[in-house]
Amino acid sequence: MTFAATILTLYPEMFPGPLGVSLAGRAMTDGKWSCETVQIRDFAQDKHRTVDDTPAGGGAGMVLKCDVMARAIDSALAAGRPMLAMTPRGRPITQDRIRELAQGPGVIILCGRFEGFDERLFEARPEIEQVSLADIVLSGGEMAALTILDACIRLLPGVMGAPSSGTEESFETGLLEYPHYTRPQEWEGRTIPEVLRSGDHAKIAAWRKQRSEDDTRSRRPDLWERYEGARVQPASGARRETNEPDQ
Repeated sequence: MTFAATILTLYPEMFPGPLGVSLAGRAMTDGKWSCETVQIRDFAQDKHRTVDDTPAGGGAGMVLKCDVMARAIDSALAAGRPMLAMTPRGRPITQDRIRELAQGPGVIILCGRFEGFDERLFEARPEIEQVSLADIVLSGGEMAALTILDACIRLLPGVMGAPSSGTEESFETGLLEYPHYTRPQEWEGRTIPEVLRSGDHAKIAAWRKQRSEDDTRSRRPDLWERYEGARVQPASGARRETNEPDQ
């Protein structure tokens, strides 16, 4: 099954862009994923092909028009494919959500521009999932869309060389990934940790887990708090220990 990506954008020439080379490019050539773009401006109905207007209530910038956007969206709907709208007002996307998307038939991505979307668009089309890449503001949603697509494509079957490459990474287990080293063994007075040269796989695994935990605790306390909370939660359906006799 081909992972189909449809991008609604004012700048279709930005796609596939960097996704046309390296792993993603080879995967596209091999038919593992496809990319089509929809020019939002084609759905404007005036002679100037207007897609934006001034903000109600005043203020700087322009706002994407809900009527134009709705026509573009309705033209691109596809059964089984979720639609994401790239906006800093959205919920930050997670690796878990990326993995869910990668296991499906594809995705439709709506790229914002200017001051963003008329809010009525989301009220009228509640199936649109508002997504943020991070706590940053970009010139438009295209770069965020490329990033999300890259994250999905690399998880498609056969795209990465080693199946474990997609699981032993930051965020997959709730922790940051452990640090990596390679030859030369010594560089500028710094050596590869001895445990990684020991050949003892159990000790190496323990060291890597400890470093993942230590680095997550110090660098991403938000992730660490979530990870700790998940560890202390009882398994679903687990029997609680009590001093009461069995009934």
